[in-house]
Amino acid sequence: MIDQLEAFCLQILRKIKLGKLADMYEEHREGMRYLVFGALSTIVNIVVFEIFHSGAKLSITMSNVIAWIVAVIFAYITNKLWVFYSKTKEIKDLIQEIASFLGARVATLVIETIFLIVMIDKFGLNSTFMKIISNVIVIILNFIFSKLWIFKKKEI
Repeated sequence: MIDQLEAFCLQILRKIKLGKLADMYEEHREGMRYLVFGALSTIVNIVVFEIFHSGAKLSITMSNVIAWIVAVIFAYITNKLWVFYSKTKEIKDLIQEIASFLGARVATLVIETIFLIVMIDKFGLNSTFMKIISNVIVIILNFIFSKLWIFKKKEI
């Protein structure tokens, strides 16, 4: 279904005279898919954060952890299935992949949480804007971890 939606969108780009953009997307499909699903993960993360921080009045840390859990589950599934096409044949390989994914995400969660506390609590900056900025940083770091470490293509 994702492949068909992607093909449909690329076809629309070509019909509206944006063929070069479609070509660029196809040339860098993995990175572009990562950006699309990263953006969707970011939206999930921000919406859940705002629901718990602004709506439920939970602390920054608690709101961020809840948002992180929801976004990480979404990100793992989309990265595994539609970005890096990871195929794990044995349970030990799946456990290793999940553990690596979670380990990298915990590292970026710590970085993000420290960033948010400093920028919001210490400097009094807008929580939504700082959440967006932190997500840009996290997306870049997570792509590097995913590409080079977690979903690295295995030599056969």
